[in-house]
Amino acid sequence: TLLHEFLYRMLEEYNQNDTNLDFVEKKRRIVCLTRYSASLQSYDTSILFFHLLGPFIINILSAVMIIFRTARQRSTAQNRQKYKEHIVQQFHEHKQLVISRIILVVLSSPRLVASFLSECLNPSHYPWLFLSVYFISFVPSILIFVIFVLPSKLYRKIFKDTLKRCFTRRLTHQ
Repeated sequence: TLLHEFLYRMLEEYNQNDTNLDFVEKKRRIVCLTRYSASLQSYDTSILFFHLLGPFIINILSAVMIIFRTARQRSTAQNRQKYKEHIVQQFHEHKQLVISRIILVVLSSPRLVASFLSECLNPSHYPWLFLSVYFISFVPSILIFVIFVLPSKLYRKIFKDTLKRCFTRRLTHQ
């Protein structure tokens, strides 16, 4: 879906005046730009939204399906509770599935915003903006443990048990 980007990518050179106290120095800067036609720009924008929202929608729908199907199975097996009570109970048990997906889309959205700004701004004038957006794009993959393991009671318990086993093995081997 992003193959067109390589075809329209070009290097552009410009001069930047760097003024020190004693002299003016001209520095050559090279920037990688992509220039699209209007139709290709709208395609690129829709693809960027698809890459952000597509997995989010699929993950949210699968989490909701897990909650509702488990609640339906439990309500048929356990008649003493109403179906809505089973849904609330399942939501509390699987809330990390919904919360983690929302956190991931929120953490990924600055990259989307920056992709719309990138051609309008000169990177040498806003280096911290480009650098921060670059590092922000890594935040979801860095925080996978925090997003998925810590909110879940089951994953957290398995993680603690694994750590205990590793430490007890290490102590017994020494």
